[in-house]
Amino acid sequence: MKRNMGTADRWIRALAVAPAAVALAAYWGWAGMGAIVALVVAAIMLATAAVGFCPLYALFRIDSRGRRIAHA
Repeated sequence: MKRNMGTADRWIRALAVAPAAVALAAYWGWAGMGAIVALVVAAIMLATAAVGFCPLYALFRIDSRGRRIAHA
C-alpha cells in the first residue's frame, strides 16, 4: 500500500473532519442512524490519516503528496 496523502491532507482529516463528524453525531444524538454514519465517517478519516493511504484517492489516481525531487 503506497502512501497517496500529503501531510496537510492528513492533518485536515485528523484535526478538522473527524472531530466535526463526532460533533455532528453528538448533535444528532448518539443512537440515531445519522450519528452512526457520522461516527463511521470519523473513524474512516482517522484511519486513513494514520496510514496515509486513501482508497478513493487510489481509485481516482489522486496523490496529494505534491511533487518530489529525486536525489542522485
